[in-house]
Amino acid sequence: MWEATIEAHRRAVRDATLETTAALVAEHGLASVTMSQIAEETGIGRATLYKYFSDVDAILIAWHERQVTAHLEQLVKVRDQVRVPGERLEAVLEAYALMSHGHHDTELAALLHRGEHVARVQRKLTAFIRHLLVEAAAAGDVRDDVPPEELAHYCLHSLTAASGLSSRAAIHRLVMITMTGLRRPD
Repeated sequence: MWEATIEAHRRAVRDATLETTAALVAEHGLASVTMSQIAEETGIGRATLYKYFSDVDAILIAWHERQVTAHLEQLVKVRDQVRVPGERLEAVLEAYALMSHGHHDTELAALLHRGEHVARVQRKLTAFIRHLLVEAAAAGDVRDDVPPEELAHYCLHSLTAASGLSSRAAIHRLVMITMTGLRRPD
């Protein structure tokens, strides 16, 4: 019981730190947030904060990893709601595009979208989409004349355009154009 209580406390401290840091960065900008500010806002001593994280960048990377994990879990839920392979692929691509919408290039995005944690997530996401493409190709819903790994990269790169689109309708059109490129040639 004592270990469970300590672990729960650690999780609470970590979660509070991640949320507070993200809020401070959103409010004041990346360059102006300090460990002292985070400690003060969370009510955690600076020494304790440093036991969890080495600097603000480390906190933001942990926050980003948590966000990305939640997004991947959401994509799995979308996948599991649709039975037909081609429709499943389309639903997941639409969900991914909607997640990408509004994530514009910012100083924070530049910090968070580099390093091994991003490469690891990108590999997971590519494998996830590749698996959906293999299923859809086997069902005859998408082309099988291009390697699925290549098609997965194509999908993910094309859907990053969703970040700059102005509406859900535009995002839907982007997904439809992407799906058209995935269909078997006549």
